[in-house]
Amino acid sequence: MKSTNTQLSVFSDSKRHYEILDGLRGVAAVMVVIFHILETFSGGDHLKQIINHGYLAVDFFYVLSGFVIGYAYDDRWGKMSLGEFFKRRLIRLHPMIIFGMMVGAAAFYFQACELWPGISEVPVWKMLLVMLIGFTLIPLPLSMDIRGWQEMYPLNGPAWSLFYEYIANILYALFIRKLSNQMLSLLVFIAAGVLIHFAVTNAHGDLIGGWSLEPTQLRTGISRLLYPFFAGLLLSRIAKLTYVKHAFFWCSLLLVVVFSIPRIGGAEHLWMNGLYDSLCVIIAFPFIVYVGASGELKGRLSSKLCKFLGNISYPLYIVHYPLIYLYMAWVVNHKTMLEQASPQAIIKITFVSLVVFIASILVAFAGLKLFDVPLRKWLTKRLMELKGR
Repeated sequence: MKSTNTQLSVFSDSKRHYEILDGLRGVAAVMVVIFHILETFSGGDHLKQIINHGYLAVDFFYVLSGFVIGYAYDDRWGKMSLGEFFKRRLIRLHPMIIFGMMVGAAAFYFQACELWPGISEVPVWKMLLVMLIGFTLIPLPLSMDIRGWQEMYPLNGPAWSLFYEYIANILYALFIRKLSNQMLSLLVFIAAGVLIHFAVTNAHGDLIGGWSLEPTQLRTGISRLLYPFFAGLLLSRIAKLTYVKHAFFWCSLLLVVVFSIPRIGGAEHLWMNGLYDSLCVIIAFPFIVYVGASGELKGRLSSKLCKFLGNISYPLYIVHYPLIYLYMAWVVNHKTMLEQASPQAIIKITFVSLVVFIASILVAFAGLKLFDVPLRKWLTKRLMELKGR
């Protein structure tokens, strides 16, 4: 069922959107939080990761974003300027970027531990400067890294994916929207080849990365962006939607399975996992988006669930990682690892993990209600003409 409630949907604007796709975005965001909580215990070893392929949620977000951008804007360019498009996207995405940076700044000095020994020595002025630059989403060079992980945004690492989201929006508005379906198909085909080649040949055998302003990470980010975003755009143009019963349930289940599959191929056959990653992005995610767009919600409970998940999805994704930094610091400071943990320690770990998970949702919801929605309303009144909206 298509919804006319667009005020809170993450990647949509004033045009109505598909409610099930909002719900699926929320499912993916929840899986990202679980993935990052459990990642703490992998010791940086991709082979030991629990919920091993949760990082693919970013690629799923890009497919969704391309689909929704095409659906919302492809037929508007005769009456919408470039400036209006960019203002709409900034109003929709940027308030939560600012909020996420503020959360990261507030939590920064509490994250000091052996993992990031330099945090306590970072002067407040430098941390605030990093926050202010983060507000603009201008990526920071390695010389401005105040954490030690070489992140573009050391106060809130996942903001790197929004940097590439903005690149995709700029490319779409300036060039890609003008392409015929045949030319867009060719671009998508080439991008698929680039994605497969990168995934099966890189040193880790996966699609993890994109968060650093250095050549290898930049290649990772671009490789991860081009196919899913523009495949989603192409899908919005050519898909002949049908009716799929229980689409939200089956798509959610498929997403959870895709993200939870253990590492494939082991250390001896890294290319196998890379092939799995690329095929998920190239085949599974567009299929899930197609089925989700083809489904209908029946019943007030399922509609409310999808609405809540859609509302919370972007805020949850963009604010949860400062709390994950805190969680990692707690684990390191208490020298708490699952392999050596006693039953009592496992109970404690489980309890703290649940607290972090719930706190992430609460902070995201507070940011949505108290910061994002009011600021977007104000910006819309100030920057957008109300006539014809």
